[in-house]
Amino acid sequence: MRQGGGVRIDLHTHSSVSDGTDTPAALLTEAAAAGLDVVALTDHDTTAGWGPAGDARPPGLTVVPGMELSCRWFPDDQPPISVHLLAYLFDPLHPAFVTERARLREERLSRGERIVAALAADGHPVAWEQIVERSGGGVVGRPHIARALVDAGVVASVDEAFATLLHHRSPYYAAKADTHVLQGIALVRAAGGVPVFAHGLARSRGRVVDDAAISAMVGAGLLGLEVDHPDHTAEERAHLRGLAAEHGLLTTGSSDYHGSNKQTPIGACTTDPAQFEALEAAATGTSVLRD
Repeated sequence: MRQGGGVRIDLHTHSSVSDGTDTPAALLTEAAAAGLDVVALTDHDTTAGWGPAGDARPPGLTVVPGMELSCRWFPDDQPPISVHLLAYLFDPLHPAFVTERARLREERLSRGERIVAALAADGHPVAWEQIVERSGGGVVGRPHIARALVDAGVVASVDEAFATLLHHRSPYYAAKADTHVLQGIALVRAAGGVPVFAHGLARSRGRVVDDAAISAMVGAGLLGLEVDHPDHTAEERAHLRGLAAEHGLLTTGSSDYHGSNKQTPIGACTTDPAQFEALEAAATGTSVLRD
């Protein structure tokens, strides 16, 4: 570990393999420059960045292979709620998990193509083929469409695209069939990984689950809560810490870094080293990459 200022750990970042703007190599360079000792690569529904990140890892930087899994929670008599599950140190070749990740990537592609078709039909100058090409083979999502709208001069920023054309109540929005979160937790555990509920109370993002839902996730094998996240208020963080203590869960902190697609810098929130040690000890699927 680098000296000075204590160990700094960021357990949630995205590269250009999903909806970030930095390549895995550039992301690791950014992490090292920001003084991080440990960084997790957690692209959406894919492990395609793991190899490039391992090849590009700077000396002294520990890299945690991970992923952010697109999930849903289904409350009684209410529409489903979108939730995300961070999966760390799982076996990327576990057959059932490979199948589900492939299904989710196809869902993302189908949803993206439908959104772009609707935008184009109303005269917005976006083309699906160009968006796929610019993704460089990564998992295409709404941020790629937002970036295309910025490049076409339709909106001034990715944030404006989401606020006006791509939000959940927009006529251009299209849903996708995400994994039931209890199934997702079971898949991560079966693959030897550590499932952590991502930004679970970030009400600024939309509807959130209640404490009973989190209890059900714990019953299914959830091992941690992402507490210190840029989209959590102080009150939301305090509530999550209380739930973690009640259920004996790990707590993590992270930036949810997306490069220039979001303004949050890498390392904006961090994880306590003791919590990271416990997370690593709980995993049996794969190992961290370190010197």
